[in-house]
Amino acid sequence: FDAMAALEAGAVANPDEGRQVGHYWLRAPALAPEPLRDAIRATREACRALAAELHATGAFHTLLVLGIGGSALGPQLVSDALAGPDDRLRVVFLDNTDPEGFARALGGLDLSRTLVVCISKSGGTPETRNALVETQAAYARAGVPFGPRAIAVSGEGSALWRAASGWRARIPMWDWVGGRTSLCSAVGILPMDLQGLDADAFLAGAAAMDAATR
Repeated sequence: FDAMAALEAGAVANPDEGRQVGHYWLRAPALAPEPLRDAIRATREACRALAAELHATGAFHTLLVLGIGGSALGPQLVSDALAGPDDRLRVVFLDNTDPEGFARALGGLDLSRTLVVCISKSGGTPETRNALVETQAAYARAGVPFGPRAIAVSGEGSALWRAASGWRARIPMWDWVGGRTSLCSAVGILPMDLQGLDADAFLAGAAAMDAATR
């Protein structure tokens, strides 16, 4: 219990990289160290507002998520588990580097009405970069502008963050959130919001389970 209390208070838990581990702060910002609380809340509000803005336009009916490993598995789990007939957007994933898979997924989309969320915490994951390059090429072949239909979720200042400077939006990800535990960050919450799921209830449930297991 003492070790858990120290971890949640912000102790360095990854000594090799000098990093904290704070994914539980994402669903209970009041527990986070002071400098991080506002950033967590602001990012949550940015996801909520962006989804509301995009839903209001009615311009999109499909969400294409580019990511691999922890940047795809959580959103896939939630999308599959909670998908329903009233979802605001249908969700499709590019989560590996299979060329046939790329062709099948991209070939079945109306790209003019497809929103892309590219997720890479480091901004340099080769598989995600490959998916992005192929997706951008597909938009170019179709004569559909990519930037207005693209959102990046990445560490501020990363290669992806810089490449996305002209995209519709950039949402930050932090180095103290591990890929395998990133579901309550923008990695999972933004796709939930865009799909039309109740992300606030999801976060509240996760916080309640944290409390129950303490």
